[in-house]
Amino acid sequence: MSFTAKDVQALRQATGAGMMDAKRALEANDGDSEAAKQWLREKGLAASAKRDDRENDQGLVALLVEGDVGAMVQLKSETDFVASSDQFRAEAEDLVKLVVARGAAAVSERSAQLEDLKITLKEKIELGDVVRFEAAAGNVLESYIHVQGGRGVNGVLVELQGGTAELAHEIAVHIAFAKPKYLSKDEVSQDEIAKERATLEAITRNEGKPEQAIPKIVEGRLQGFFKEVALLEQPYAKDDKLAVKEILGGATIVRFAQVQIG
Repeated sequence: MSFTAKDVQALRQATGAGMMDAKRALEANDGDSEAAKQWLREKGLAASAKRDDRENDQGLVALLVEGDVGAMVQLKSETDFVASSDQFRAEAEDLVKLVVARGAAAVSERSAQLEDLKITLKEKIELGDVVRFEAAAGNVLESYIHVQGGRGVNGVLVELQGGTAELAHEIAVHIAFAKPKYLSKDEVSQDEIAKERATLEAITRNEGKPEQAIPKIVEGRLQGFFKEVALLEQPYAKDDKLAVKEILGGATIVRFAQVQIG
C-alpha cells in the first residue's frame, strides 16, 4: 500500500511522532496508518497513545437534571465563535429539555430547526452524543459540567445507589477530569486486554528488559492500564492515595456517562 506526504503529516498529528519516524512507521506497515500508530507506540515514538481519540470539532455540551431524570446533548459546530452564539446555545438548551421530557429519540423532532441553524450560521452543525438517565427509585442522580469560554464542554452524569448527592457530585467531578472508559476492569473486553498485553510486552522487550522479567513487568503495567481506563480502579482525584472504589463506603456507582467537546 502506497502513502503520500499528507499521510505522513496526518500520522504525525495523530501521534506526535517526528517526520522521519512517521515515514518509517508507514514504510514498515505498507502505508497502513492504524498499524503505523501501533508500531510507533510499541517503539516508544508516539507522544501520546490517546491523541487519536481526541475530537477536534467545536460546539457545546448542554446538561440538564430535573428530579430523577438527567440528560446531556452534544451539539457540534466548526468554530467556537458559532458555538458561543445565542442561537446555537438556545438550540442546545431546547434539545436537552426535549430529551429530559420525552426521551433521546425526541431530538428527531428538531431536525428542521437544525437545518435552519446551518443555513443561518453558515456552518456544518451536527447533533452528536445524546444521553438520558432516569434514576431508579431511591438512587441519587448527580452531574457536573465544565464550562470553558462561557459554554459547557465536558459533562458528566452519575447514578449512585446508597450514597449522598455530595458523593455523587464529587465522583462526577473526578470523571470529568480522569475520563474513564469503563466503570470497572471487569467491563474491559478480553480482546482489548489481550491487545494491550501484547503492546506492553513489545514495549518492555524493546526497552531491553531481561527476558525472564518481562512477564512480571507486563502484568504490573497492565494494572496501570486498568487504573487509567476503569473508574473504580482510578486514583481518586482529591486523594490519589485512594482508589475511587475506596471512597464509596457502602455506596455503589450504578452507571455514568461523559460527553465532551474538543
